[in-house]
Amino acid sequence: MTVEVPFRSLAIDQSDVRYHHGPDSHRRPGTPTGQTIEFDWKHSNIYPGTSRRFWIHLPAQYDPARPASLIVFLDGQWYLDPTGEVRGAIVLDNLIHHGDIPVTVGLFVDPGVPVDAEHTKNRNVEYDAFDDRLATFLLTEIIPQVTRRYSIAADPDRWAICGGSSGGNAAFTAAWLRPDKFRRVLCCLSSFVQMPGGNPYPELIASVARKPIRIFMQAGHRDLHWNEPHRNWLAHNLRVAAALAEAGYDFRLVLGDGGHSPNHGGVLLPDALRWLWRPTDT
Repeated sequence: MTVEVPFRSLAIDQSDVRYHHGPDSHRRPGTPTGQTIEFDWKHSNIYPGTSRRFWIHLPAQYDPARPASLIVFLDGQWYLDPTGEVRGAIVLDNLIHHGDIPVTVGLFVDPGVPVDAEHTKNRNVEYDAFDDRLATFLLTEIIPQVTRRYSIAADPDRWAICGGSSGGNAAFTAAWLRPDKFRRVLCCLSSFVQMPGGNPYPELIASVARKPIRIFMQAGHRDLHWNEPHRNWLAHNLRVAAALAEAGYDFRLVLGDGGHSPNHGGVLLPDALRWLWRPTDT
């Protein structure tokens, strides 16, 4: 089937670009609003000495007799903010109501804050690392707070993880190392260049058997250091995308204008979730 896309002229200035949010990023009349519940977590074994907040967004259509899908949003408060760029809970409510994605519980998790340094985040330690600590933390400490309270499907094809910037490569790493749990990944403007020891993915993707994960990537023409030979956010996202293409992954890359801003990725969230949860044979 051919899909026709309306004509839209390109912006000449690629740096100062802002995308308008679509209807699914706004509260829509007649759409039931889910319940968002805030929690604290102060006793981490994986990241000792940290505390953090997380939120569970329970859609209005949740039925304990029918296990729900699950999506984890890193940088939880930013992705939950109804006036921010992503508006995750609003998007979930709209897409679930219209049947575009299954009934899905949203788990919004903030990075840790050292208990002895209130205004310092543990974000880069947690998100830029190439190891299984973040995935293990989510699976053993935070997600159990959801599964104890609500009925969540065990099928990893019904679990997604989403992040931007350092959260983007963190989401990718969690799915890469634990595809037995996370099979759908959304990563925006991923900071692969900040990973200690360098970005392993272009070579790694090509050297191991294809993993059962589906990936939606967003990158920006004017991301950080876009025209420099070192620490080039754009170039590294393109290299990861090329490796995924050559290895035959089920992935999609959307390249937009603008700098290192969550705006474009946030605008894309409704379509990204539709694509991630589309039928396998589509």
